[in-house]
Amino acid sequence: MSLYPRQRVLRTFGVLWHCNKSRDLSYPHTTRRKCLCCEKCHHLARHLLSYSSHWSCSGRFLLGTILDNCRFLHDLFPSLNPAECLGSVCPPATPAQYAVFFFGLYLIALGTGGIKPCISSFGADQFDDTDPREKVKKGSFFNWFYFCINIGAIVSSTFVVWVQENRGWGLGFGIPALFMALAIGSFFIGTPLYRFQKPGGSPVTRMCQVVVASFLKRNVVVPEDSRLLFEIPDKSSAIEGSRKLEHSDELRCLDKAAVVSDAERKSGNYSNLWRLCTVTQVEELKILIRMFPVWATGIVFSAVYAQLSTLFVEQGTMMNRSIGSFNIPPASLSCFSLISVIFWVPVYDRIIVPVARKFTGKEKGFSELQRMGIGLFVSVLCMSAAAIVENTRLRLARELDIVDKPVAVPISILLLVPQYLLFGAAEVFTCVGQIEFFYDQSPDAMRSLCTALPLLTVSLGNYLSSFILTIVTYFTTQGGNPGWIPDNLNNGHLDYFFWLLAGLSFLNMLVYIAAAKRYKQKKAS
Repeated sequence: MSLYPRQRVLRTFGVLWHCNKSRDLSYPHTTRRKCLCCEKCHHLARHLLSYSSHWSCSGRFLLGTILDNCRFLHDLFPSLNPAECLGSVCPPATPAQYAVFFFGLYLIALGTGGIKPCISSFGADQFDDTDPREKVKKGSFFNWFYFCINIGAIVSSTFVVWVQENRGWGLGFGIPALFMALAIGSFFIGTPLYRFQKPGGSPVTRMCQVVVASFLKRNVVVPEDSRLLFEIPDKSSAIEGSRKLEHSDELRCLDKAAVVSDAERKSGNYSNLWRLCTVTQVEELKILIRMFPVWATGIVFSAVYAQLSTLFVEQGTMMNRSIGSFNIPPASLSCFSLISVIFWVPVYDRIIVPVARKFTGKEKGFSELQRMGIGLFVSVLCMSAAAIVENTRLRLARELDIVDKPVAVPISILLLVPQYLLFGAAEVFTCVGQIEFFYDQSPDAMRSLCTALPLLTVSLGNYLSSFILTIVTYFTTQGGNPGWIPDNLNNGHLDYFFWLLAGLSFLNMLVYIAAAKRYKQKKAS
């Protein structure tokens, strides 16, 4: 997530919990089928985030909540459930059951695409930027918004999963559906109190118009005086619901889209947006391009985040999971990252910000860019901690001469807690900073689209993690070697892989620092 990490969505209906448990042979193999289906669901959601950005926020939120309510219907009808497994033999599902199952997953994807990119921007729109007091409160809103998300995540990954395991999937899905229904009711009740941002049309269309217009006028000379570029004389922008943006000197090739040609000046026809764009419209595209380097650094951060539900869990399976008579499931350690977020949000908002404000003189304590940079640094510490713990585990495995045995090393799984806590702190700085940054720096009529950009890094980060793992596995298994990450981790070097990610995270942080220094804030009239 980045703001809405993939595994938290999966925890809402218990899939990730089962996916991690399926690694243990004592659990049914049918759970693997559910895990494989989830990837398609969330890749679809990433695309929906982009294509649905021109919807009004309230309409998309409402659609999302309605569609999310549909996910529990599958369990209300027993005929739609596949036959139970007999030992390790599982009868295949019927085509109708597969159809209903995937239909439910795609409904969740559609609902997710309606809610996620706009709920934070819609909430922030309720604060008036012209009011100094409300502007400060808006900074706190993003903190507590993320706090509430993690409260929901920890409830869904504990209580709801327990209900699904002990009382049935129908009730387990029904509880979230009930709360989604309550959310719809709450949404309607608050309608008279909302401040609505007027929809400005499709931002994708406006960007394409700038590209086409600048290409058609590629031979036109851009005047040195930016006041000669085309802009409507009114105080408001030609884009509905958006303030005018001041001209910037970067990417002057795009300014050609705002140059009034002799033919247009003679005819007095300035209505063809595919040949002539306003300065504000051109600046919208410039802002997105300026954001790109900052946005791209979030991909490596998300690749690190992917380890929480993958290799960190594998690492835990090869450690002593017993505390007295209680056996800790490795996947449940992810709760510590949620607890860390819940702890650090109020600490940051109530303690760190007031203290930092005295030194920086900024109302928010740190700028969004500074905050994100701190989070990237903490993520380096997280991967370093994971590497140190794994190195200690492997050293003990060699001392006990169990390198060739796929058995747990007698070292407590609780040693993994610090790396989860560290990443929880990194989330509070980086993920919340990303939401606030992309909201504040986006053009007024493109806030939903820009708020969706951090969500895209989650998907790309998972792809990057898989790509790195594939490359590492290919090169480290040459010559018959077991590689860094074999099936028997005692005979591998998972610590090397963690150090590799720590090094990539450090390099990513350096790139981010360079991009942050070069970044120029938007200027709205």
